Amino acid sequence: MRLHATTTGSGDRHVGLIHGLGGAGATWQPLIDRMLTTGRYTVTTIDLRGHGESDRAPSHTLDDLAGDVVEALPTGLHSVVGHSLGGAVLVRAVARLQPERAIYLDPGFELSLPTTGFKGRAFWAVPPLSLGVMGLLQARRSAPQRAALDPSIREIMKQAQQQFDAKMAIGIFREVAFHPIAIAPPAVPSTIVLSDESPAVLSDAMATALEGEGWDIRRLAGIHHDMHLEDPDRTFAAIEDVL
Repeated sequence: MRLHATTTGSGDRHVGLIHGLGGAGATWQPLIDRMLTTGRYTVTTIDLRGHGESDRAPSHTLDDLAGDVVEALPTGLHSVVGHSLGGAVLVRAVARLQPERAIYLDPGFELSLPTTGFKGRAFWAVPPLSLGVMGLLQARRSAPQRAALDPSIREIMKQAQQQFDAKMAIGIFREVAFHPIAIAPPAVPSTIVLSDESPAVLSDAMATALEGEGWDIRRLAGIHHDMHLEDPDRTFAAIEDVL
């Protein structure tokens, strides 16, 4: 699997960016614009398998995605940033990539979905239905902030969704829900930035436990899951010291 990658900028700090489920490297553009303005960064984005310009594949496990990223990105980057699914992939690849810093924006370390008892059995009995209903509800809740985005950003998101191999979504949701990351010290110095919607992908209890193991936990109040699109200025300011 050869991932589509794009590198821009000529700064001393080389940063890799890993997008979330249904996204693409292009969805990082608002944050990239802020980074390049400083003149300090060289930025490499990738399209995960089944996303953007990268190939489709018969398998989409998190280990598959992490292996692709290890092959696509150089080792020893100044930092690597993962958003949502990109965070779930990064945490599985970071020990092999060995960047100086890892940065996670609302990472998919677990999911607030039922996995045990009657609720768990009922939810996963027909996952296309359960996840479809959940997706519709989330789309309705997020419609106002999406409508407030710049039209150019909405167009980038629309194109990424059209290129996305949606068949992979159920497997990804199942794997993250049933296999949350272990509570352990980070493989490299790591920062997690959480939005108001972060409990859907990383509970407050897990955040507290990770902080106790040496993870740097930061919170952005009044912002939603796609923080780098909704408010790239605040997002950049929140991580600039470690980026």
